[in-house]
Amino acid sequence: MVAVLTPLAFIAQRWTPTPRTLRRAALAAVVMSVLIVVTGGAVRLTSSGLGCDTWPKCTDDSLFATPEEGIHGAIEFGNRMLTYVLSAAVGWVIISARATKPWRRGLTRLAWAQFWIVMLNAVLGGITVMAGLNPWTVAGHFLAATSLLTVAVITWQRTREGDTAPRPRVPGPVRKLSWALLTTSAVLIAAGTVVTGSGPHAGDGSDVPRMPFDWATTAHVHAIAAWIVCALALAMWLALRVVDAPRDTRARARDLLLVLLAQGAVGYVQFFTELPEVLVGIHMLGSCLVWIAVLRVALSLRERPAATPSLPAQSDSSVSASV
Repeated sequence: MVAVLTPLAFIAQRWTPTPRTLRRAALAAVVMSVLIVVTGGAVRLTSSGLGCDTWPKCTDDSLFATPEEGIHGAIEFGNRMLTYVLSAAVGWVIISARATKPWRRGLTRLAWAQFWIVMLNAVLGGITVMAGLNPWTVAGHFLAATSLLTVAVITWQRTREGDTAPRPRVPGPVRKLSWALLTTSAVLIAAGTVVTGSGPHAGDGSDVPRMPFDWATTAHVHAIAAWIVCALALAMWLALRVVDAPRDTRARARDLLLVLLAQGAVGYVQFFTELPEVLVGIHMLGSCLVWIAVLRVALSLRERPAATPSLPAQSDSSVSASV
């Protein structure tokens, strides 16, 4: 009997990516995860959310945007097409992880997790359109995109590590502080979706209902959460200096503070200038960068050295026979 290979196994037999190729594939998925969030924000901020008024087609009669949909249809359809580019980037990660020698099962599972989140978010995007841009489904769509970004960043980090058990690089209290920072940052992002759902940018020129909350109040709650995240990030930076953490970990904590400072400045400016679309879009980009920075700080607190097993010496004849 001849074993039938899956397409991925067939590729793995004939191609082995270099570590650099694997890292580039994982980084491409991170970049595309950010880009899909930013372009999705552009769809909403240009009132193009219903430029294609059905799903998966753009109209009842056409898969593509038609001249009747105008610029809004082109923007919405362009964002949908970008999902295929994102899928290609994730596919590159899956193939590279599967073809790596030796095969890294955990890394492959992380790559496949990205694929399933992309599929889930595509369905959520369709539900959002068919629900007339209901703000609750829009929030879910954004949170799913953030979940994809989370897995993509973890995958990117894992490509530069081994598969041994994680080893802490800092004391336990500092690691607990990182969990508090992660949790509070997640709450901050979730609160941001409520601010968006209560705000004026509904995503379409028609009368789209908003979340039943006072926008100014939700914005203030969001700001309080942001200040808590800033305080925790500052505490993390100080704690890492006190325990003499590795230089790269301290650098990531510093980068997080800088990103938070820039994001906070944009947030306050957009609040006092009545939410101009450009600043809202920059703030969405900043949200992704803050979350990436928080994840990188947490991931830098442990290490997974590559296993280097020692192989017994073999005679020339044994080596020739094995080849």
